Amino acid sequence: MLFRKFSALAVVTSVLLTGCSVIDRWVYRPDINQGNYVTPDAIELLQVGQSKEQVVFIMGSPMLTSVLGDNVWYYVFRQQPQHGAVSQRTYAVYFDEMGIVKDIKTSELAGSKSLEEMNKQGISDPIDTKSEDDVPES
Repeated sequence: MLFRKFSALAVVTSVLLTGCSVIDRWVYRPDINQGNYVTPDAIELLQVGQSKEQVVFIMGSPMLTSVLGDNVWYYVFRQQPQHGAVSQRTYAVYFDEMGIVKDIKTSELAGSKSLEEMNKQGISDPIDTKSEDDVPES
């Protein structure tokens, strides 16, 4: 009889101790998307020799700018799905004294998905990039 009580207590204790890790998948976590929504099309359009106005038209306002002036703009696209790994891509756009793009550098968080995969990610609050103008007329 004592063995059965001890066994039941051991089972209940182990379930309670491991319950947090098992139940964690059942807990709702929202998708977290931060920074600038960057598409492969926008990156293709971004080129050396463009003005700041053209960069803003293509990429939108930068998330960060250089502390020592306005010659480096940072576009950060960070995505964290509900229970998945964080993916982050950062684009640094360097300007010369005349406000013309002289260099574009890309960096990513280790283990990040590609930009295409990040844009295909099934997120709970996707950004609708299509407009009514995109619908073909009947």
